[in-house]
Amino acid sequence: MRKITVCNRRVEIVQEDRPEVKPYYILVKTLYSAISPGTELTILQNSKDTPITLGYSAMGVVEEAGDGIEDVKKGDLVAVYGAPYVQHADALLVPRTLYSKVPENVEPKKAALGGIGAIAIHALRTAGLQFGETVVIVGMGLLGQMIAKIANAASYRVITYDLHEERVDMIKKDRGIKAFTTAEEMKAELDRCTAGQGADAVLLCAGGKKSPLTGQSLEWIRNKGKVVIVGDIEPDFPRNLMFSKEAQLLISRAGGPGRYDKVYEAEAIDYPYGFVRWTEGRNLGEYIRLVSEGQIDVSPFIQQEISVGEAEAAYEELLNKPSAALTKIINFSS
Repeated sequence: MRKITVCNRRVEIVQEDRPEVKPYYILVKTLYSAISPGTELTILQNSKDTPITLGYSAMGVVEEAGDGIEDVKKGDLVAVYGAPYVQHADALLVPRTLYSKVPENVEPKKAALGGIGAIAIHALRTAGLQFGETVVIVGMGLLGQMIAKIANAASYRVITYDLHEERVDMIKKDRGIKAFTTAEEMKAELDRCTAGQGADAVLLCAGGKKSPLTGQSLEWIRNKGKVVIVGDIEPDFPRNLMFSKEAQLLISRAGGPGRYDKVYEAEAIDYPYGFVRWTEGRNLGEYIRLVSEGQIDVSPFIQQEISVGEAEAAYEELLNKPSAALTKIINFSS
């Protein structure tokens, strides 16, 4: 089978044996996978001699269900999430804790974004927002826009900020989301809608080491407000502002509880529903529900479809920061 890897900052398509199904896993024939620029471009730029497989968000059709699998069967469509089980590859062996069945009314390419959706949902859960509260989302890349759409569906007050005008124009099309290209305009809107109190939470979805955004974010939150680091940004917060507001600083790690836990993932043992309400797998299912019910519109993210053979050129384009392209959907059938 084909698999997309990176080695020494070069994207390559390699051949590998297809995996075999085992208990509590499903074997999936990949139809589409989504490139996650924030994560994958960082891996690409930092890659050295050892090949690394790219990808973590995809969807496909169940080819075989292992012993112990009862909620899906051969022929069902599923959204899948989480490396190393989910990759840009023709076939995927996925534990029962990392997939969600896809209803007939969900366009397959939209389901391929399930991993990004799960990460966005977990970021909002980390912020611990309540109905009626105000969230500022900084960075309107793929993840930032996904978070903004889901926050808007949850009826939070959503204010977004990005320097790239094209990305701001994209998210502005969602009714209810305020979007700005300057910090001054964003802050003016924030003051207006909170009577000068500040945001309940700021979610930093931008990248960059030692970014001034970390200090600025403390200026934008209310007393006892929260700053959630979602993107690849270095925590560098001035103590005076942290102290004066008794700010809460949080980091959102991937798609939710279960991520990086070998028992939950590799051994496919789910956490008890009553004790861990929202796992990464359940967040994936919640993204699929939002799309199925029309609560969010992710169609702007699926406009650019490529074949596996076009992957190298696609990554090169996404490396071009001013590009308006937020992602590419890889079609494994072509």
